[in-house]
Amino acid sequence: MASGEAAAAELHLTARDTADRLTRKAPPAFATVSQPDELSPVVIVDSRRTFQTIEGVGGALTDAAAETWARLPEARQKEVLKAYFDAGEGIGYTFCRTTIHSCDFSSDVYSYDDVAGDTGLASFSIDHDRRYRLPFIKAALAAATTPFTLFASPWSPPAWMKTNGDMLHGGRLKPEFAGAWASYYGRFVKAYEAEDVPIWGLSVQNEPLAVQPWESCIYTGEEERDFVRDHLGPALERDGLARLKLMIWDHNRGLLYARARVVYDDPEASRYVWGACFHWYVGDHFDQVRQTAEAWPDKKLVFSEGCPELYHADRVNEWQWGERYGLSMLMDLSNGAAAWTDWNVLLDERGGPNHVGNFCYAPIHADTRTGELTYMNSFYYIGHFSKFVKPGDRRVSAVTDDDRLLATAFVKPDGRVVVVVLNLGDETVPFSFWIDGAAARSESPAHSIMTLIY
Repeated sequence: MASGEAAAAELHLTARDTADRLTRKAPPAFATVSQPDELSPVVIVDSRRTFQTIEGVGGALTDAAAETWARLPEARQKEVLKAYFDAGEGIGYTFCRTTIHSCDFSSDVYSYDDVAGDTGLASFSIDHDRRYRLPFIKAALAAATTPFTLFASPWSPPAWMKTNGDMLHGGRLKPEFAGAWASYYGRFVKAYEAEDVPIWGLSVQNEPLAVQPWESCIYTGEEERDFVRDHLGPALERDGLARLKLMIWDHNRGLLYARARVVYDDPEASRYVWGACFHWYVGDHFDQVRQTAEAWPDKKLVFSEGCPELYHADRVNEWQWGERYGLSMLMDLSNGAAAWTDWNVLLDERGGPNHVGNFCYAPIHADTRTGELTYMNSFYYIGHFSKFVKPGDRRVSAVTDDDRLLATAFVKPDGRVVVVVLNLGDETVPFSFWIDGAAARSESPAHSIMTLIY
């Protein structure tokens, strides 16, 4: 490109105290510049330096989301599906999570086999999911302009398999039922796939160090390692499901490295494991993501769950919720995560349903009494990634020289570059993009996120 020649770009903006919500803005004009200067802040992108390949961005298709969706008028149901799964008119989710039987965001506690001692799983049935969850997932798959990846996580084995005889309140898997529980995962996958709902992967256990008043089960690192090595990995191979991406940990970032070390240092366990997934609930600890990615470059990382906090209707519009998503997504992806998955895609006017009253926020809330939908600003912050960063894109080098701005970037197979810039501060920051020798002046409004496609 000759000096001074303009290049095409596309810019989208979400900003506090404005009407901009993923709003397409006039793009900056790029021209050849040999190197950035120090006269103004700059976001520097080098698309030659590539890192992890992206698997996708999305959210969780839970019982609560499905039940809330089922109670909406048909027009609102279509709106929700378009908002999440249409890449043109919505934010184009490509990577989603669901649960293996119930979790806290279910209206009731249930498993697929409640017959005590049924180690052959003769009574296994997913009939419970046919009322709400399967119709919702199928509708989402039909609405998706790009088919999304779906992985599944259990919160607890059936009560009869556990030391406390209860799906709730922690407890552990009884050793004598490890084989039956390992077989249960494959039965779930095959039952869902018989319903034309493909499953891409599994996590071993949601939050395995948390004793919760809802569905939970405790595994030490050694117990998870041994279960994968001696039972779950072999069961998946036996059942013809070795293609599934198996993930460990599925708990907070703070102990991600420690759990990975225990499992990955055992070659027999490690050979079954595609990677690890993690949550955000106890501190940011982004360095744990980076160092885990660097220590085991052959393993993948997935952010698998996060929601802001307990639901309060009068706080739905607080700008901090979107910013928390923006920060977490940008930092997790910049430090090596291959995918990022929000928690419930849809909740009702109370932040549920939830069988233990653990109500929380979702990017879209539906008033099931009136059919009204409320889009939180988190929906738009997530969209700055999910709408433009797609499976097969690769993260590339992106740095800034101003602490008021954070940035990350990706290159698409066709060579286009996607840059996300986050401003968490109270002041507008004039800056320049500098991408592979081309520069353009721009401006980052206070409390904003922008996505540039170049």
